[in-house]
Amino acid sequence: MTISLRSTAAVAAVAALGAALAACGGGAGTPDAGSRARMGASASASPSPPAAAPSGSAGAPGASAAPQPAPPQAGAPGKAPTMAPGPNGLTPVFERAQQRTDKTVALTFDADMTSDQGPRAADGEHFDNPQLISTLRTLKVPSTVFMTGRWAEQYPDQAKSIGTDPNFEIANHSYSHHAFKSPCYGLPTLDGAAARADVDRAFEAFRTAGAVNTVPYFRFPGGCYDDQALRAISTAKVTAVQWDVVSGDAFAKDPDAVAEQVLSGVKPGSVVVMHCTRSAAPVTEEAIRKIVPELRKRGYRFVKVSELIGK
Repeated sequence: MTISLRSTAAVAAVAALGAALAACGGGAGTPDAGSRARMGASASASPSPPAAAPSGSAGAPGASAAPQPAPPQAGAPGKAPTMAPGPNGLTPVFERAQQRTDKTVALTFDADMTSDQGPRAADGEHFDNPQLISTLRTLKVPSTVFMTGRWAEQYPDQAKSIGTDPNFEIANHSYSHHAFKSPCYGLPTLDGAAARADVDRAFEAFRTAGAVNTVPYFRFPGGCYDDQALRAISTAKVTAVQWDVVSGDAFAKDPDAVAEQVLSGVKPGSVVVMHCTRSAAPVTEEAIRKIVPELRKRGYRFVKVSELIGK
């Protein structure tokens, strides 16, 4: 069923709610930083070498079995395509695929939890959204989850389940969900050394949880960054991933309005930012059940961010 657009005012209201989410998804880097960092070209990671052929026929006396590839290391960023560094070695920034004729779209979900929200989780607040993950599996939608290390610590079983499912890839959304640039929605700000360590700590949390399908991508908390932030994490060898479509699911109460905003904004090669956090984005799962069939009806194919960057 085609979803008709509602009033501009309703869509604008949802957009405002999305921008109001201090936790994530409403910010943007400075134009100067973004434009220069995005000059980096794609630099796909080299594929893993093929396994050596057996020296003899199977079962023959003296024949040696083909060596088996080592299993991927849990929590270690996989061999996914990345972008080359920007000018002066700045971390490159990806927002939308350069190949914009292929009707592909990446749905991304920020699994937000700040380092000081443990007591709220202990009191029953849900920063996870298992029903959303289940729906993505049922609808067979490849997705990229930008996870904070603190979220992985709070929900290790879910982090492992997501991170061992080939339908998903886990990207880094920092450990603490503190800001890498100030001001950023009132979030505490990390300095350069702390920012770099925060990225490493998140990957370590994924490793501890047993996640395997991790990729060398990073999303700044709140989407806030500048040249200094790009320089601070440059040695992490990650590609910063922003977006070109804001879903407006943050604090939204109307899934139809969220769906309409996404459907009106998606273009070939788009990256959509949504959330995997029940307490802050309670209608995302319902919106997905409207978005996915409609985009497929329009001829779109869902891909992970790694496929978009690899184009």
